[in-house]
Amino acid sequence: MRLAGATVVDGTGNGPVEGLAVDVKDGRIVEQPAEPASRSDVVDCGGLTIVPGLIDAHVHLGLSSHIDDALAYRISVAELAADMFDNCRRTLHAGFTTVRDTGGIDSGLAGVVASGKIPGPHIIHCGPVLCQTAGHGYQGAEWEPTSLWHQHDILGLRFVSLPGDGPDEVRKNAREAFGRGASFLKMCVTGGVVSRHDKLSDTQFTVEEIAAAVAEADARGTYVTVHAHNNAGIRNAVAAGVRCIEHGTLIDTETAALLAEHDVALVPTLSVVRQLTASTTDAGLPDSMRERLDGVYQGMVNAVEMARRAGVRVGLGTDLIGPNQDRRGLELLIRAQIESPQLALEAATRVNAEILGIADEVGTIEPGKRADLVAFSGNPLEEPALFEDPDAVVLVVQNGKIVKDLR
Repeated sequence: MRLAGATVVDGTGNGPVEGLAVDVKDGRIVEQPAEPASRSDVVDCGGLTIVPGLIDAHVHLGLSSHIDDALAYRISVAELAADMFDNCRRTLHAGFTTVRDTGGIDSGLAGVVASGKIPGPHIIHCGPVLCQTAGHGYQGAEWEPTSLWHQHDILGLRFVSLPGDGPDEVRKNAREAFGRGASFLKMCVTGGVVSRHDKLSDTQFTVEEIAAAVAEADARGTYVTVHAHNNAGIRNAVAAGVRCIEHGTLIDTETAALLAEHDVALVPTLSVVRQLTASTTDAGLPDSMRERLDGVYQGMVNAVEMARRAGVRVGLGTDLIGPNQDRRGLELLIRAQIESPQLALEAATRVNAEILGIADEVGTIEPGKRADLVAFSGNPLEEPALFEDPDAVVLVVQNGKIVKDLR
């Protein structure tokens, strides 16, 4: 198959190239053959801009329904599954061919998508979030004992979090997560916005507890990423050996330098802050949670700028939650506005692939890479609003097969 006549932005940092053809064979991008493709193999992409398949490094596919209702048994398992399946489809059709799920699913959902039974992106997941008792990630009511939290799990579909305290319990929970199919670990080391029992300024888990999870990840050749907003929690995580920071809202100059020194990446999540600032109730959360958002958006913008200046690898994640996850490209638009469209696209492709450890497979348009490709109806580097509009994504190729075509 040859995608012909498009403007191509390959994700390597090079500028757009007009009238370039991308050749695909057996699910891979290949060198352009000496012989021209037959007419039947040519896909006319004139007027389109082809980019690498987008990567969202922070999703929660397991939180695709009204959150409080979903955790309070007010939604059937059938409806929960339907919402997750629909979210997978919409994510793929928005041009995101790979996602990293940072807490909420187990291998059941990932396996169904990988089998081709439902459309969706390639899913890399951590299984349940590792959290401390009453820490971020634990959504039980104030009167609910932690010992009953496991009853909210839906085997093979949803597995929100595993509370535990002390290095031994953390180690056991890490092994449980890997047993449920996790390919990396996610820990919560500070309070969060969507929390019921803490503040953003709280630190959670000790260096020793975080290090126990890092040791388990190291033993399996993988890594730990952490939910973290404040600098004390981030510094604890870096001292313990984690590889990535999610959110990083309050990062200061010294902490940014520390991340750069230890090659710890940052994945900011600005669109969820925008979403929740507009309405927490739309996501199925109490309106009172909006008070926790004060200063978070600007803090995260500042953190991106500080991290860039320090030389930190800055990826891209949406962190969207609840039923309204149909504007996943908003994160690229926001980043295009605070940085540049080119940097936003590179963060969502090459840089994210590096952070996720899959840069040998995806992230750029180069021979040998998996043929995950997206075509926009126009050039998003010139019109960044195209990033946010799922209808502007007119062609999606996944594993060398066309899975969306609105030409």
